[in-house]
Amino acid sequence: MPAIKSTPLTENFGVIAHDLDLADVTETHLFPELRALFEEHSAVLVKGQDLPGDVHLRLAKMFGPVEDRLADERDEGYKEEVRPVSNVTDSGGLTGEMDMHTMHLIANQQWHIDSTFIPTPSLVNILTAKVPTDEGGETELASTRAAFATLPEARKDELRAQRFWHKYSHSRERISPELAKHPMFHKWPPQCWPAIWENPVNGKESIFVASHVYQIDGVSPEDSQPIVDDLVAYCTQPQFTYSHKWEKGDVLLWDQRATLHRGMPWDLSKPRHLDSVCVSMTDADGLAVARAAVA
Repeated sequence: MPAIKSTPLTENFGVIAHDLDLADVTETHLFPELRALFEEHSAVLVKGQDLPGDVHLRLAKMFGPVEDRLADERDEGYKEEVRPVSNVTDSGGLTGEMDMHTMHLIANQQWHIDSTFIPTPSLVNILTAKVPTDEGGETELASTRAAFATLPEARKDELRAQRFWHKYSHSRERISPELAKHPMFHKWPPQCWPAIWENPVNGKESIFVASHVYQIDGVSPEDSQPIVDDLVAYCTQPQFTYSHKWEKGDVLLWDQRATLHRGMPWDLSKPRHLDSVCVSMTDADGLAVARAAVA
């Protein structure tokens, strides 16, 4: 019998883990059960947590290496830290409605997977609420595994044979051409990934699509976009989605191989602060198989 009690988050994916203090989780105590829930259900919600940065990072490292997109720019001696997802500035004020940081937050309101545009995509995002909003600001998930399972067999076979090209600037261009010019969105060359990823633990397949996809391999970008948009629309139908209204102390983590996610709008005159740690995929998570499929 599993050590973690859980109940369904939705009919098609996700679970709520009950009576769990994430500070008590270690590599040998409770983490194997937590990882099993993650692999099988793609999303796990844990409520009522006090998750300071050191505990947040310790939990993340059990899943794998902590992602750092600025690793090549760091000074020697840099210590890993959580990444704020926030419109609150370091001085305690709020970012302007049209400044670049806020536009970046708005761009994340598109359905996406983290880091498909870099050579090693993200496996999991562990997100926790520090300052939630009274209205708006939800985080929504969509199960691309549940969606794939409902497709006709011919469409499944078609997708299994396809490869998608991803780049960071593409999703930003769809929000603001000015935002897309920022150097950070051109740091990595376009990345090609299989359209379908198979979970190495249970063999279940998911669609690996995102707002960062600008082209289907062998199809022009102009002809690719409506196909990609239709695929995202299919995956984000109500029966495949979950909308999480944040409360302080909530922790939501999800499998980036099997879900899309997006932030929802809120009144930007009100603060919203979440803390995030993303973990990079490893070969054990299916990365080597994916790389070989596009080699």
